[in-house]
Amino acid sequence: MTLTHIIFIVFAAITLLSALFCVTTRNMFHAALYLVISLFGVAATFAMLDASFLAAAQLIVYVGAVAILIIFAVMLTRGGAGSLPAKQQFNTQAGLAAVVTVVTLFILLRVVPFFNYPVQVAAVPIDIVEQLGQALVGDFVLPFEVASVLLLAALIGAIYIARERRKGEEVEEG
Repeated sequence: MTLTHIIFIVFAAITLLSALFCVTTRNMFHAALYLVISLFGVAATFAMLDASFLAAAQLIVYVGAVAILIIFAVMLTRGGAGSLPAKQQFNTQAGLAAVVTVVTLFILLRVVPFFNYPVQVAAVPIDIVEQLGQALVGDFVLPFEVASVLLLAALIGAIYIARERRKGEEVEEG
């Protein structure tokens, strides 16, 4: 076993454990932080595969934007950083979900090894990142900017709604 295998196993374990903690923790803020750790692990896996653009995009788009937006949403909603009540944590279909998960895992382990397609390395143009940048900025600059303005408007609206509720609560209590 080489050092690369060991590093991959460590990043895979970090990614899987943080994903497991993300879906099983009771505290929503901690779940968002576990999601960030899991997304970092995926970016590290991309970096190990020499897919530096995908690793950077993973960090910028998911960790830098989506996860932070989720954390803001959790923090700005009522009781966002607190825990959910215990009766809301698990539903009555947890046993069925476990059975379906085990059956799906068994099917995947039985079916996937039979498909041994020859792997061919495709020729990747040297300037692929430059071409992608030109396509995004040249052809899709307007939708990109509209999406950024919409996200900004949603964030400002969430802050306004959260502050309005807090001011009303202070008046009622005082």
